[in-house]
Amino acid sequence: MPRGNPSPKLAITIDPAVHESVLAAAASQGLSVSAWMTMAARETLLRQAGLAAVEQWEKQHGRFTAEEMDEARRRVGVQLQSSRQNRKPA
Repeated sequence: MPRGNPSPKLAITIDPAVHESVLAAAASQGLSVSAWMTMAARETLLRQAGLAAVEQWEKQHGRFTAEEMDEARRRVGVQLQSSRQNRKPA
């Protein structure tokens, strides 16, 4: 972050078991806790935005059919598998 634009700070309280898991997850990825929490928050916000978009679409066009949901699951599975295969070893 550039000097003239410092990151805002956020103080949080979390369950001790979650705290330990966050520390371990951040360390395993070579990230600071702040970077890991930012990544986790960003992913959560993106997921919420996606769910809101699906809800809006369904309000306008009707619920997805079972076949459409099956196809979506298949596509996501392919994307996840491809993503896992393309990760570089740590």
